[in-house]
Amino acid sequence: METKRLGNTGITISAIGLGGMPMSLSDRPTETQAIATIHRALDLGVTLIDTADSYCKDESDKHHNERLIHKALQQYDGEKSHVKVATKGGLMRPNGSWTRNGNPEHLRETIRVSFEALGGEQPIDLWQYHAPDPNYTIEASLTPVKEAVEQGLIRFVGVSNFSVEQIKQARQVVDVVSVQNQYNPWYRQPETDGVLEYCEQEQLTFIPWSPLGGSRRFGKLQDIPAIAQLAQSYNSSVYCIVLAWLRAKSPCVVPIPGASKPSSIENSVQAIEVQLSAADITAIDRATA
Repeated sequence: METKRLGNTGITISAIGLGGMPMSLSDRPTETQAIATIHRALDLGVTLIDTADSYCKDESDKHHNERLIHKALQQYDGEKSHVKVATKGGLMRPNGSWTRNGNPEHLRETIRVSFEALGGEQPIDLWQYHAPDPNYTIEASLTPVKEAVEQGLIRFVGVSNFSVEQIKQARQVVDVVSVQNQYNPWYRQPETDGVLEYCEQEQLTFIPWSPLGGSRRFGKLQDIPAIAQLAQSYNSSVYCIVLAWLRAKSPCVVPIPGASKPSSIENSVQAIEVQLSAADITAIDRATA
């Protein structure tokens, strides 16, 4: 597995990670299948697993994905000391919906629970503020995060769904090593809003969430002729082509495709072997403009 450096740290992570969200939503797989998926990812050299306190069915089920990942790691017989788990906090799941909560007291508490859900023995490898809440300043919301770093609950900090200006504000409060924003063939805003360029300039890891378009769209990738044709010519899947396209956009990009069965992460990891030409990238750019 190819590796990348996490931001400007000395830590390395796999060039493709595993997104844990599909394993904990309302249509989640069985726990046995979910753990098998995580184990298969580890077998394939994946060392970055992305989760969040809000990857669950609703508020009564909060932190489900974190506990699942910890259980899978505990049961894994292979080498796992180099595996990094990235979690997030700042979203609520009332009745299964998604709402923002940047209340400093809430963040202080959810960091503590995330720390315990992930084992409670080592600092959280990467904690990310899930989305800025307009009801609180970024400084106010990130103050308990800075405290958690100082207390040894968190090792590194990232932000998610942030603009360049918001990233700059966050960096005045705490060291930021990564940015996780939406980026896929249907949503290419990071190319034009300056975030991808800023991450590259500042040596921050850019983690595209929903890299394949999410559950509503990933099945439509086959309908984009340029992507379908490239998949055929490379004897690959449309999913691998999209992940390879994202990786080609910048050396700071580390996709985290979600998976709920072993075959899905097996397919995604094969994108490492796909090296698109400049003409290929242009063809996808034009088809998804």
